Amino acid sequence: MSPDAHWNPRPPVSPAIGDHDVPLDSEHLTGKHVALLVTGGIAAMKSPMVARALRRHGAQVTAIVSSEGLRYVTEDTLAWSTNRPVVTQLSPRAEHLSGNEPFDAYLVAPATYNTINKMACGIADGTVTATLASALGRLERGECAVLLCPTMHGSMHTQILSDSLVRLQSFGVQVIAPRDDYGKHNLPDEEPIVRAVCRALSRSSLRSRRVLVTGGPVPAPLDAVRRISSRFTGALGIAIARELDLCGCDVDLVLGSGSIAAPAWIRHHIARDVTHYRSLVLDALERPAHAAVLSAAVADFAPQEVREGKVPSGTGTWSVELQPTEKVIDAVHRLHPSLPIIGFKYEEHCEVDALLKIARARASMHGACVANRGEDTPDGGVQTAWFTAAGHDPIRITGKAHIARAIREHLERVCQAHPMAHAAQH
Repeated sequence: MSPDAHWNPRPPVSPAIGDHDVPLDSEHLTGKHVALLVTGGIAAMKSPMVARALRRHGAQVTAIVSSEGLRYVTEDTLAWSTNRPVVTQLSPRAEHLSGNEPFDAYLVAPATYNTINKMACGIADGTVTATLASALGRLERGECAVLLCPTMHGSMHTQILSDSLVRLQSFGVQVIAPRDDYGKHNLPDEEPIVRAVCRALSRSSLRSRRVLVTGGPVPAPLDAVRRISSRFTGALGIAIARELDLCGCDVDLVLGSGSIAAPAWIRHHIARDVTHYRSLVLDALERPAHAAVLSAAVADFAPQEVREGKVPSGTGTWSVELQPTEKVIDAVHRLHPSLPIIGFKYEEHCEVDALLKIARARASMHGACVANRGEDTPDGGVQTAWFTAAGHDPIRITGKAHIARAIREHLERVCQAHPMAHAAQH
């Protein structure tokens, strides 16, 4: 019998939080009030998880559920997941008008065939549809965002539905693409739903601005199979791309081969090797960009000769002469001298003062630098780094999410100070 077959019962050892509380992933929705409208589809059973996912980004969530929706999710579950009273029917308080606590966003998840078509035709015959009638009026005045997550069997995707969705989108309603599985429009995972809400409500100066982000190990080939690479994973580059994407930024992500997978909704390319990485970066900057965040761990050395095919194993020793590779960040700075660049510097067995001296020099040249040492981030530990912007003292930051947030805030300040800079470099 496997030694893992029996669990030795013991109390939880993880940090405790309140029963209704959620850990914060970001503050992108802090101060925002989101109406979660739950209609009568089987996907309503997932609505409590959607509510908690919104709260993990700081949102206050009020659930408004139809009588049909209550067939698939209970009022108690929605109250627990939102930590607020649930609206199941309208009263003299006119909950659908949200007068005292106006909603910043209305999210219909799931949005059924019935609700979508009623909404498009202006029918307000129930709690959810009456709320949506008010939402469309507020949307016309630019007072809120309205988002739909269509869910239904494929046989119900009719021309009537298509026409309704096209009409609603012409009003400014945002449709979150469903997950296509088993001949059905299924509710997406929580992350792309929350992403859509964050982007819809963003007031960041980076909104719609294009930023290039790179990350992960960029190898140098030895032969057709083997390569020289590093132990980095690309997790920080992806965290930076996520943070910028949530604030509405137009992100181009270049990851080195061997990185962890990027979210499907972030536009990304995989660099096979150093030469391919250089090409992808410079090609991406042929289109106007507002900044470049170059966190990729590019191989500093490459063999003078790359052997064709696969060198047979067991054939004795193989001597390889290495030569330095080109610093792509220097090529970017040379070709785009006005482009704000955030570079990265990693050292081992380096005193902090020496590391910060390097970071300041890099920041004075490119605009900003993130520097860290191996001894500050032991295996399995939380990454610690120093963020240095030109003309400012270094800031010590712990954790990839906080590093990504510091980069986003720096780029927002750059865009606020120079709103038209870098948009038309060519």
